[in-house]
Amino acid sequence: MAALVVRGVWDLLKQADFAKVLRRHRHKKKWATTEPKFPATRLALQNFDMTYDVQFGDLWPSIRVSLLSEQKYGALVNNFAACDYVSAELEQLHARDFVNKAYLHGELEPESGQMADPSPASWACSPNLRCFTFTRGDVSRFPPARLGSLGVMDYYLMDAASLLPVLALGLQPGDMVLDLCAAPGGKTLALLQTGCCRNLAANDLSTSRTSRLQKILHSYVPQDIRDKSRVRVTSWDGRKWGELEGDTYDRVLVDVPCTTDRHSLHEEENNIFQRSRKKERQTLPMLQVQLLAAGLLATKPGGHVVYSTCSLSHLQNEYVVKGTIELLANQYSIEVRVEDLTHFQKLFMDTFSFFPSCQVGELVIPNLMANFGPMYFCKLCRLT
Repeated sequence: MAALVVRGVWDLLKQADFAKVLRRHRHKKKWATTEPKFPATRLALQNFDMTYDVQFGDLWPSIRVSLLSEQKYGALVNNFAACDYVSAELEQLHARDFVNKAYLHGELEPESGQMADPSPASWACSPNLRCFTFTRGDVSRFPPARLGSLGVMDYYLMDAASLLPVLALGLQPGDMVLDLCAAPGGKTLALLQTGCCRNLAANDLSTSRTSRLQKILHSYVPQDIRDKSRVRVTSWDGRKWGELEGDTYDRVLVDVPCTTDRHSLHEEENNIFQRSRKKERQTLPMLQVQLLAAGLLATKPGGHVVYSTCSLSHLQNEYVVKGTIELLANQYSIEVRVEDLTHFQKLFMDTFSFFPSCQVGELVIPNLMANFGPMYFCKLCRLT
């Protein structure tokens, strides 16, 4: 079965034309006794300038400047702490809870100002999440999180756009949930904050990364919650999850390894654009398809999967989603539907900047006035 998946993925990727680069961006390698060594961050920028200029056109200069500028953060309130007190403290900093503000905006009729009947824009989101951000153009920083009166940290600092895949997953009380690529742990923590997880499996192949995940859970989640078998942390190969626990979960988050565009431009350590990682980078789309396919195979028919990356690349985003749907249809006769998330643009337009031309899913693009992301997310429903 695994061999069929790999062969199917490879066939799909060969159909994509990765070589379409405009002539003015082509680089002819010159012969030299020694090849000049550039920092990985510089190689990343050169790569992005070639590919994203073609992909985004006139938007790329603005996105480029934003990626190279300081990132904004959000403060995810820890519901296991004294959360009302924490929220009040964050409001005193003139930050706002962008999630609940969006809910209120989505439930009000603009003409009358009266409450409307619940719509998909309001009830389809995962509940009980509170995340504070500073308004557009405000570059204030949150103070470091601290240990609260209940023995856990008060809030978790994260790219606020990283909360959107968790919101899009639409958790319901009693759900069996899988976070297939969980480390470093921000989204796993957010899944627990919803209060909906009957059981949560948090997996990551890297044992060093799962160690970091464990530290976050110990810092933010009370011991009794962790000890009641509600959270299971593993370090298995996520590509095999469909074989290990097929047709099991109500909701699956597949936040795959990617080029982590912002990190690649700022950090030399663990940078995927290091020359020694060239082959790993080139095979990323294949790995991403395998992981998304495994996540869908682990989902019950009628269940939902959210696929996400922190990359701008359509080869890692839309291409992976379309390739996986085709693969599951051809190899397993499984039908998958892409869910419409356009209401997210309306709900969260005051906080994030969205790319208007995604073929499937939604993409938050960095903007100097709202420097979150990049964050791509797409919701899928397994029908059969």
